[in-house]
Amino acid sequence: MRLFSGSGPEALAINLDGVRYPLQLRRSKQARSIIVSADTVKGVVRLTLPTYASEQQALRFAQSKADWLNARFAEAVPPIPVRDGGEIAYLGEPYVIRWSPEFARTPMVVDEEIRLGGPVEHVEARMLRWLRSQARTIFAEDLEYYCARAGTDLPRLAVGDARRRWGSCSGRRSIRLSWRLVMAPPHVRRSVVAHEVAHLTHMDHSPRFYALLDDIFESDRRVADHWLKAHGRGLHMVGADRQPPLAD
Repeated sequence: MRLFSGSGPEALAINLDGVRYPLQLRRSKQARSIIVSADTVKGVVRLTLPTYASEQQALRFAQSKADWLNARFAEAVPPIPVRDGGEIAYLGEPYVIRWSPEFARTPMVVDEEIRLGGPVEHVEARMLRWLRSQARTIFAEDLEYYCARAGTDLPRLAVGDARRRWGSCSGRRSIRLSWRLVMAPPHVRRSVVAHEVAHLTHMDHSPRFYALLDDIFESDRRVADHWLKAHGRGLHMVGADRQPPLAD
């Protein structure tokens, strides 16, 4: 592995087995040690430094983790483009994207296809907007169902695209869910919604929390968790804007 330095936004880069990746450094008052991570979605190596650590220390640490970084990028799922003729999952089922100037701009599910019209160069943007819209509608229905089962009032719903969490629940009775769950099988999506609804009563992962979750969720949450661990990375790569490696 080699390190490159220069000027501009790509002043630092790292060479892993002949592939050059941008290297991003960030200082944090909360960091107690140097942390290296591989952003496989963006194709970037990130270094978090304590305030007392030098840049050279961080670069040497990155160099010592070359094998680990190589393994992370080797495991990465490549970006999945959303385009005419491509395949995309919706509610856990595969659909072929079909574009035609004769189709309506708003995507429509027809048999095993999702059809849409409008400018062909905007297919991806319209498809992703449609998926987010569908996600909000479906999440709202799921929330109403599980809140009724848990005997709790409906929280405020937010739909986002968090990289590290499929869902979150705040103490202000707000639940945020990743729109990408609309591509997962229904029992996987619903397990995340039920999980966050259970947090409205128990803001921890205590035995009481899991007892409530198992009571309101109709399927095996462990099966859903396993699916997300095995396939969740692929959901994040749909329409992902991965930064290409730098040229030497």
